Amino acid sequence: MKNPKTICITTQEFPPDVGGVGVSAKRIALLLKNLGYEVHVAVFRSVFSKEEQLAQRGEFRRSQTETSEQDEIMVHRLCPAIRSTVARKQEYLMDIYGQLTTLHKKYQFGVVHAFFINETGFLTTMLAKENNIAVINSVRGADLHKHIFDCRQQKQIAWTLENSDWTTFVSQNLMRRARLFTPNIINKSSAFLNSIAPVDFANLPTPPLVTKLKGTVIGSVGNFRDKKGIEYLLDACQKIEAEFTLLFVGSFVAKEGEYWVQELAKSGLEDKIVITGKISREEALAYLPYMDIFAIPSLNDGCPNALLEAMLAEKAVVGTNVDAIGEIIEDGVNGLLVNPYSSEELILAISKLIARPLLRQAFGKLAHKTVLQNLSPAIEQANWSKVYEYVLSINHDSQLSIDDYQLAISN
Repeated sequence: MKNPKTICITTQEFPPDVGGVGVSAKRIALLLKNLGYEVHVAVFRSVFSKEEQLAQRGEFRRSQTETSEQDEIMVHRLCPAIRSTVARKQEYLMDIYGQLTTLHKKYQFGVVHAFFINETGFLTTMLAKENNIAVINSVRGADLHKHIFDCRQQKQIAWTLENSDWTTFVSQNLMRRARLFTPNIINKSSAFLNSIAPVDFANLPTPPLVTKLKGTVIGSVGNFRDKKGIEYLLDACQKIEAEFTLLFVGSFVAKEGEYWVQELAKSGLEDKIVITGKISREEALAYLPYMDIFAIPSLNDGCPNALLEAMLAEKAVVGTNVDAIGEIIEDGVNGLLVNPYSSEELILAISKLIARPLLRQAFGKLAHKTVLQNLSPAIEQANWSKVYEYVLSINHDSQLSIDDYQLAISN
C-alpha cells in the first residue's frame, strides 16, 4: 500500500556531484525531511555518453542500483546495463525505468517529484501515471530555455507538463514560457525562488589562489558554459583601466573547451584572469569574501544558487535582467542590472562600482538583507509544504479544490 509520507525525488545530480541542480535537490530533500516525509532520491541521467564510452572499451555490466544514506535521506544511484557497443538510448532508458519501478514496488511512494523535466520528468511522470502516484515536476532553467528548442524533445516536454499534478518554477519568466507552451497548466503551476541558509564566511579556510588576486577583484562562480554570457564579461573587462583581477571560481565545460580557450586568448586578459577549476561548493564559498564585485552576466539562468551565495556574502552584484536574477536584484537598490548580450552595459556598471567602493558596500548590505528577509529556507519550506499537501489531497480524493489551493499558496 502506498505511503503518502514516503516520497521520491528524481534528479540528474546529487551531492557529492557538483552542480546547481544537485545543490537544490539536496536542500529541498532536507526541507521535506524536516516536514516529516520519508525522502528517497533517485539519481540518473538521460544522456549516456559515459555508458557509450565504456561499451566501446568492451566494459559491459548488468544494470545496478547503488543505495546509500545521506543525512537520513536514502539516495539511489541508477545505472543502466551496458550490453552492446551499438545500444540505443531507449535501451538505457528502459533499464532506468525498470529500476525506478522496482524502487516504487519496494518503498511504495506516495509522491514522485522530478527535477529538470527533460532529463528525469518523462520517466518520473510515466511511473506516476502507471501506478496512480501523485507527481510534481520542477523546472529549473535549461530544460525550458535550451531543450525546448529541440524538436525531438518538445512533445515529451509537453506531455510531461500536461500530466504533472503540479509544476513548479524557479522564476516567473520560466512559468510564463511554460504556460505559453502548454496553456492548460495555468491552474496547476506556481513559481517561487530558491532559498539559502546563512553561511559563516569567517570560519571558512583561506583558499589557495588568493595570493594571485590583485587590485579590484571581479568574480563569478559556476560551471561556465554557453548560458553564462562570459564572453560579454571578457569584452567588458578589456576596457577597464584600473588594476583588477577577473576570478572564475569553477571550470569551463569540457564540450566547449576549445571555444573558451579561443575566447580567453582573444581577450588579451590572460595575465589578469585566475581560474580555480572544478572545486567543491565549500571551497567556492571561501572565495566570495575576496571578491569586490560579483558578476553574473547570464543569458538565462533559472534561479542561480551562486547569486544567492554572493548576496549572502554581502557582495555588490552586477547581473543581467533575466529569470530570477531580474526578480531578486532591484536595479540601483541592492545591485545593478544590465541587459543580456551587452558588453557595453556591463562595462558601465562594473566601472561605476570600481570607482565607488562605498556604493559597493551599500549594495552588499542591502543584498544580504534581501536574502535573509525574502529567501530564507523557512519561506521555501512553506511553499513546498503547500504543494505537497495539495498533490496528496487530490490523489486521495480530498475536497480541496484548485481554487482553494491557489488561494493557499498565494498567502
